[in-house]
Amino acid sequence: MKAGSGALTFGNPDSAGVPAAFTQHTVVLPFNDPDALKAGFGANSDRVAGVIVEPVPGNAGVYLPEPGYLEFLREITRSHGALLIFDEVMTGFRLAPGGAQERFGITPDLTCFGKIIGGGLPVGAFGGRAEIMDCLAPLGPVYQAGTLSGNPLAMAAGIAALEELLPGKAYDRLEQLGAQLEAGMKTAAQQARVPIQFNRIGSMFCAYFTERPVHNLADAMTSDRARFARFFHGMLAEGVYFAPSQFEAGFISTAHTAEDIERTVRAAAGVLKSQIQ
Repeated sequence: MKAGSGALTFGNPDSAGVPAAFTQHTVVLPFNDPDALKAGFGANSDRVAGVIVEPVPGNAGVYLPEPGYLEFLREITRSHGALLIFDEVMTGFRLAPGGAQERFGITPDLTCFGKIIGGGLPVGAFGGRAEIMDCLAPLGPVYQAGTLSGNPLAMAAGIAALEELLPGKAYDRLEQLGAQLEAGMKTAAQQARVPIQFNRIGSMFCAYFTERPVHNLADAMTSDRARFARFFHGMLAEGVYFAPSQFEAGFISTAHTAEDIERTVRAAAGVLKSQIQ
């Protein structure tokens, strides 16, 4: 972002420790709301440098882009000369070999990655259009470096992880396990007469205890967090460990089996019937 230019971002940022000068040049808008974005561009004229978005937000549970929304982001940023920046720290190499942008067929101008590409070691990466990346040193004036940039151990681990993922059937398997979990959890909730919105894409999932479909942060906040806490502790007693917050994304890995998913669903059915009523 150029100094003094505006930017649009989405989500629920925690500004603790972020200089006020940064937030002064950021407009936070709700996800899945084209009208809000149109108004944001209209109010800021040609001062918008870029739109930063998780293509599948995972910072308040998991909610999915509505059909056509990511295409709309690509169209409006291009028409206003702004960058479309995808935060694929969670979705990159998780939803598909090419991340959410491959799965949805949307090419952003810049992308940042992390987590999964490290094979368990801390690593991050970013990339984008050649004319943008050429702005980085040594070709351009923007200097980027760090103590662990290009760390050989992390790079070797990342390469090994990608070599395991790409040639096999990992993504097909994750989709099958995810579909099994989604179907089982929805059936268990229906049989227990507990209102649950189970959002899933690939191996990412979240169960919200609400009758209202969850498309953005405001919808997510309608979830019954006390009921989620009872569910969490009930599942913990059954030996199934979910994240302790309603607003954490869940992930299935290639280490999980169909039997693991079946056990999880069976435990959830019992917990929902006995402890959530």
